[in-house]
Amino acid sequence: MTSKATSEAKSQTPPRLEVKNLYRSFGDRNVVDGVSLAIEPGKVTCLLGPSGCGKSTTLRLIAGVDMQDTGEIYVDGNLICDTVFRIPPERRQIGLMFQDFALFPHMSVAGNVAFGLAGSAVEKRARVEELLAKVGLSWAIDAAPHALSGGEQQRVALARALAPRPRIMLMDEPFSGLDNRLRDGIRDETLALLKEEDTAVLLVTHEPEEALRMADEIALMRNGKIVQAGAPYNIYNAPVDRDAMAFFSDINLIKGTSNGALCSTAFGDFLTPGMAEGTDVEIAIRPQHVHLDFYRNGAAVSPSGAYGMSAVASVERARFMGTESLVELRVEADGTALKATVPNVFLPEQGTKFMVSLKRNHCFVFAGK
Repeated sequence: MTSKATSEAKSQTPPRLEVKNLYRSFGDRNVVDGVSLAIEPGKVTCLLGPSGCGKSTTLRLIAGVDMQDTGEIYVDGNLICDTVFRIPPERRQIGLMFQDFALFPHMSVAGNVAFGLAGSAVEKRARVEELLAKVGLSWAIDAAPHALSGGEQQRVALARALAPRPRIMLMDEPFSGLDNRLRDGIRDETLALLKEEDTAVLLVTHEPEEALRMADEIALMRNGKIVQAGAPYNIYNAPVDRDAMAFFSDINLIKGTSNGALCSTAFGDFLTPGMAEGTDVEIAIRPQHVHLDFYRNGAAVSPSGAYGMSAVASVERARFMGTESLVELRVEADGTALKATVPNVFLPEQGTKFMVSLKRNHCFVFAGK
């Protein structure tokens, strides 16, 4: 088959999981408000957002442990649930993993992994041995769950969820209970195994770093709605609004007013296309894109280029953060507070003056709140 024919065949194949316009209300509150998404086999979508935004409720609707008010859910193009037709949870071929692992304490590791498997005892044992070998726990097959560490219990929970060969894996904050030293390794191992099994994954998290590390696509959720969806690079570098940008990192805000499609600041003019005259404007930039030069001879403008105009600012505080230093400054011209990150150890004294400039191609212009 030619690459063109392969591409066309893929485009005609329905997503492994597709959700269309899901709504779920509790009282007068729309907890899930028109959520739509699609996930391909072997891909990871992270449903990212703050606590209470509707992420876990969305997972419960897809799993079938709660019922949507309106909307449709499809697996491989086949309807599994709308407001009339509903396939029960145990027949949806959807695996579930939660933060607390939920292992059965009265069963061995083998018993936990085999729970819910169909087939003969020999077939079940073979599947258990296969999965425990993949997660590096063959030695623990007859152990009790309480004898294992938190990371080992998480791997048992993963093996149990994968044992019935689910087409889709739903994961609700599955790594948040792990020690930070273990978390990265366990996440990477889990992701590799899920991709090897060609499972479509929907992972709920409130941690941007986890979403950036694991996801093929991020769906950023707020107040029951998906406000932006796309590849991690695009979500991070082209935020839909100020709150989306701020969710991933600290940001600096430089405030002004739109006048003649421009906003004048201590760092020069910024274009404000489409904003009405007199609109409050916020120029947002991350600390790593704030550039510092020592103040010399009263110079007011830095050389032209990516950074454009500079403004004089004084250091209020500087702290070493482990791999970089965080410098807090106050712009003399208008009192704007700024933060800048500098690699390694950089701890200027309070009151030290710098020429501060902004990397213009990393500045975002938003209407003020």
